[in-house]
Amino acid sequence: MSTRYVAQLLTALILLGVSSFPSAAQQTSPPTNPAPPAAHSAAETAPATQSGKEKEKEAERKESQRALGGLPQFGIVIGQTAPPLTPGGKFHLFARTAFDPVTLTVVGVQAGITQADNSFPAYGQGWEGYGKRYGAALADNVSSGFFSTYFYPVLLKQDPRYFRLGEGSFGHRFFYGVKQEFICHTDTGERSFHWSNVLGALTAGAISNLYYPGRTLISTTPATATSPPIPHYENERGVSLTLSRSAIALGYGTAGGLFGEFWPDIHSKLRRKHKQVAAPDRAAP
Repeated sequence: MSTRYVAQLLTALILLGVSSFPSAAQQTSPPTNPAPPAAHSAAETAPATQSGKEKEKEAERKESQRALGGLPQFGIVIGQTAPPLTPGGKFHLFARTAFDPVTLTVVGVQAGITQADNSFPAYGQGWEGYGKRYGAALADNVSSGFFSTYFYPVLLKQDPRYFRLGEGSFGHRFFYGVKQEFICHTDTGERSFHWSNVLGALTAGAISNLYYPGRTLISTTPATATSPPIPHYENERGVSLTLSRSAIALGYGTAGGLFGEFWPDIHSKLRRKHKQVAAPDRAAP
């Protein structure tokens, strides 16, 4: 898989999310002459204030599970401690992420990019070729999630979630995010090498040999008076496919962890910017 393909896919993801941000003009301004609030005692206002804080915390929790207007972030834990996931909880995390509508949409974009780049030409073009590429991309996503998020974490008692650091210098947090792809929390609260990630990527890469084309004709040596045409093929299966797809899966996992680490900071700055832009409109008579 070429670097051009990876760059195109990341660009598509960014455009998918950025297009969902509301502009300042879309924000609703409060009424210019609000009615004065009725007088209440401290005892009467306390429950309402507490209810408002609880609603705000709940909104922040839900907001942290999505990024760029929709990309699922269900496996991000804010802080360094959290109750361990049960086997059922790990399966729920896998299924919820793998079959989320936004995930399925991203898989469709990925299939479209590979078709435009004519990757795996044996699949052909047209809707039939797109369907085969979509099925292969979906199988990659589901098998990788199943083994890395459910099967091996249950077997090895490891936690597949990313525990966000959320503080410190950029370099410290960046190194921490990369390390999280290879060092994980266990169900007992300890740290361990992230065998679930590595074995999950290798297993999914090996399984992909079952549904990707075996080989592709890349050129033919013209016939001569003494020999027939000689076809030259590029092998699409085997150890090279397994290792390349495993490396890509680990790279995507690392990028996803770093995104989960820094996205709340980026989102917070964007929200402050929207509020500053909208402030003059609220102050206008």
